[in-house]
Amino acid sequence: KGREGKGREGKGREGKGREGKGREGKFQGSFREVSGKGREPHLAALVLARGGSKGIPLKNIKLLAGVPLIGWVLRAATDAGVFHSIWVSTDHDEIEKVAKQFGAKVHRRSPEVSQDSSTSLEAITEFLNHHHEVDIVGNIQATSPCLHPSDLIKVADLIQKEGFDSVFSVVRRHQFRWSEVKKGDNKMTEPQNLNPAKRYRRQDWPGELYENGSFYFAKRHLIEKGYLQGGKMAYYEMRAEHSVDIDIDIDWPIAEQRVLSFGYFGKEPLKEVKLLVCSIDGCLTNGRIYVTEDHKEMVSYDYRDIVGIDLLKKRGIQVRLISDRDCSKTLSAMQLGCVAKVNVTNKLQVLKDWQEDMGLSWKEVAYLGNEESDVECLKQAGMNGVPADACAAAQKAAGYICKSRGGCGAVREFAEHIFLLLEKVNSARKQLEEISSAGKEMGRNENSRKGNKELMEKE
Repeated sequence: KGREGKGREGKGREGKGREGKGREGKFQGSFREVSGKGREPHLAALVLARGGSKGIPLKNIKLLAGVPLIGWVLRAATDAGVFHSIWVSTDHDEIEKVAKQFGAKVHRRSPEVSQDSSTSLEAITEFLNHHHEVDIVGNIQATSPCLHPSDLIKVADLIQKEGFDSVFSVVRRHQFRWSEVKKGDNKMTEPQNLNPAKRYRRQDWPGELYENGSFYFAKRHLIEKGYLQGGKMAYYEMRAEHSVDIDIDIDWPIAEQRVLSFGYFGKEPLKEVKLLVCSIDGCLTNGRIYVTEDHKEMVSYDYRDIVGIDLLKKRGIQVRLISDRDCSKTLSAMQLGCVAKVNVTNKLQVLKDWQEDMGLSWKEVAYLGNEESDVECLKQAGMNGVPADACAAAQKAAGYICKSRGGCGAVREFAEHIFLLLEKVNSARKQLEEISSAGKEMGRNENSRKGNKELMEKE
């Protein structure tokens, strides 16, 4: 059966059966003919997120591009809108906490299916034994952060409209395979999928399909027989750039760059940020206030954050500061040259006033906060973040959680995050321009061919 997230699962038809996840949303379509119960079958997304990862400790909730790893697939599952329920199966309190922050329900798995030797199939079977309402399970791997809602929607359609019993994800690879020769064997290696005398060019070879483990959808009756793949089967081919699987720590920086380029950031398209509003206490500073004997207040800040503010300004992004308390003397001493509003009782109203005065859409506004008083501002802004030590309510509302604490480089880190997303915006804009240009060129070529044809006919 293999180990959870690694080996192959079940009997007969084998598959990776990797861990995965999802989130609540409205289900569309009808499975009445499958269930035979006069109701549409309950489609549940299930993410297996065990706390005992051997490769990377608590890998499933480690921040990837500012978002807990399972958050990426939970976001995709939620926005797909095809699941009756979205679950995370875990044995760890911290993973449970993060899962609930992203709106998922939590199934606390038993110790018997939480071992290093436990298989995904065993964990899924236990889940079904406790949730009799579920008819179809979409097992989504937590370590596939580039999954998009469109993929999940199409897979649900395969089961709903075409009557497949199981659907799994694959990716196309252009890799030549050779037989393995063990050390000491007096044998020669043999080609497995090519003729060395007639090697294919990449463009002349369609390649081969490999399971990438991003998801496995299967009906209850199949799983209860010990299969994740079986019955009427179909594969779903994912785009190569979306096929990311994090197994070892060295993959992490590579995965972050891939997510920033190809990840799913939500339903609304990204826009270029024009304004960053930053809470002073707890973001620009560490929130501590030192009082001298003569009743003067002092705070500390990190020079890296000042550099981050300067870099934002050089990129044409306005930086404005906001605080619940009167810290005007502190700001004056720091000489940041930023518009600031202190002694604020309603931060959201101030944010709205600035947004309207600058004529910006909310997608062009970024906000960095850390307290409950920042929560509504975080929810309103198109891009938002919090330091690593922000309160739980602020972290729940944030799209990006810095690795740095407040007053210790969080502003600089968030600035770098903004720059990376701006590259994504510019890249998307460039792609659209290239597509548009190519379309116009094709149109000109077509008109030229028509003109030449008419000229030849006249001659």
